[in-house]
Amino acid sequence: MPTYLSPGVYVEEVSSGSKPIEGVGTAVAAFVGFAERGPVNQPTLVTNWTQFTTNFGAFMPGSYLAHSVYAYFLNGGGTAYVVRVGANGDGDGAKSARAELLPAAADGGAAQKGYSIQALESGAAGDQISVEVADASEPSDDAFKLIVKQNGREAEVFDNVTTRKGPNNVVTKVKAESKLIAIEETKGSGSLAVPPKGSFALSGGEAPSAASIDVSPDDYVGNAADRTGFAGLESIDEVTMLCVPDLAAALQQGMIDKEQHKAVQLAMVAHCELMADRVAILDPPPGMNAQEIKEWRVDDAGYDSKYATLYWPWVKVMDPLSGAPTYMPPSGTIAGIWARNDDTRGVHKAPANEVCRGVISLETNITKGEHDQLNPVAVNCIRSFPGQGIRVWGARTLSSDPEWRYLNVRRLFNYVEKSILNGTNWVVFEPNDFKLWDSVKRTGEAFLRTVYRSGALFGQTSQEAFFVKCDAENNPPENRDLGILTVEIGIAPVKPAEFVVFRISQFADGSGLSE
Repeated sequence: MPTYLSPGVYVEEVSSGSKPIEGVGTAVAAFVGFAERGPVNQPTLVTNWTQFTTNFGAFMPGSYLAHSVYAYFLNGGGTAYVVRVGANGDGDGAKSARAELLPAAADGGAAQKGYSIQALESGAAGDQISVEVADASEPSDDAFKLIVKQNGREAEVFDNVTTRKGPNNVVTKVKAESKLIAIEETKGSGSLAVPPKGSFALSGGEAPSAASIDVSPDDYVGNAADRTGFAGLESIDEVTMLCVPDLAAALQQGMIDKEQHKAVQLAMVAHCELMADRVAILDPPPGMNAQEIKEWRVDDAGYDSKYATLYWPWVKVMDPLSGAPTYMPPSGTIAGIWARNDDTRGVHKAPANEVCRGVISLETNITKGEHDQLNPVAVNCIRSFPGQGIRVWGARTLSSDPEWRYLNVRRLFNYVEKSILNGTNWVVFEPNDFKLWDSVKRTGEAFLRTVYRSGALFGQTSQEAFFVKCDAENNPPENRDLGILTVEIGIAPVKPAEFVVFRISQFADGSGLSE
């Protein structure tokens, strides 16, 4: 207590002791895969498509990472962490195209220095880049115009650039403004001169592609201590969804076999179970029909976890590289739908019966009979309905435990558990007495009451929907002597109406039915 030494009025700020529990975020995805460029084995936060392309480049042949992240944002995702793997140890993709712009040597004089122009990887993938040197619009002895073309079309123009130092220096200007090329002075003993006029294609390099990457299961899994692979995501508390779309790319291109594919997915499940606050969205192998996916799910994979889900079939989207449609794993689209569902309805609502944005068609269109075989084994199907588009038509985890059958139940518990965990740190080292028990109980009940009012819990009253117990009965002296405070919480989650049944019968007038 403060000491009062002289008469007067004193004002003190007094803490109530307890603090409210705030709900945590539920829709933060993590993507692991191949990229053109960018940091390797370093979880990088991106909140929109532009940030992804700035850090990792755009679409890359043979890779599904960029397609999946694009689908995530298109379908409603807002925040994601991206981990780039398989960069061959050099931190960059394939070699970029370049050209040397060198003026002719003067008769009897020393060779003059020129410029080396290099295509940036974000613009080089699948694109032909060329540069043209032309007269400046304001002619002078060392001024010129540099025109950058992409696939024959004018993309960037740097006018009135010079060889002199200053804001209009060609190297300075291009470095600050260009998204397609980088330029630097060539080494030499002569003086720097204006490059010769003409058009020059950037040749000598190759567009980065997944085919040039050498990857192993360990690259995906990584190590938590070294912060590599998806194991490095242990340090990112916000992540709630884990997607590894380029695991399918590695399987398709023969970098890994089916057993290694299974080993990585088992490691994804183990990671999510260890963290206990996130769910793995697993992609099935490509090219499977309904019978094959059932056999793979039951006999080959056999996963059993309340922290994992499986969606099938693959989805067809437009490939910006070729301008033609292509198939991709569904995990990126599904992660975006989860985020959209959480934003519009809440984490307690099953993320199903939702439209898949950007999906042209499906790799396989199934019948109701085929769906009848897949839903009981927890294959969440994506289906096409006339006049209703392509929709997610399943919301189950891969758990054999009926208590954890539904995805929304698992994610609701993740939300409640993590919110309570983060919001009750103030309790640690407080005096373990009746006053603390009452404070903890009030705090927990206040939070769960907001969850109940959101429609996440079942019951006509809050007393039917949840309880919080923290008293002398569950905190006996022997536990208090060990420094243990026990709080028991029970919640009744709402379950989705997965099977809607209308019982219809005939009845005659005068049957005794009243209005």
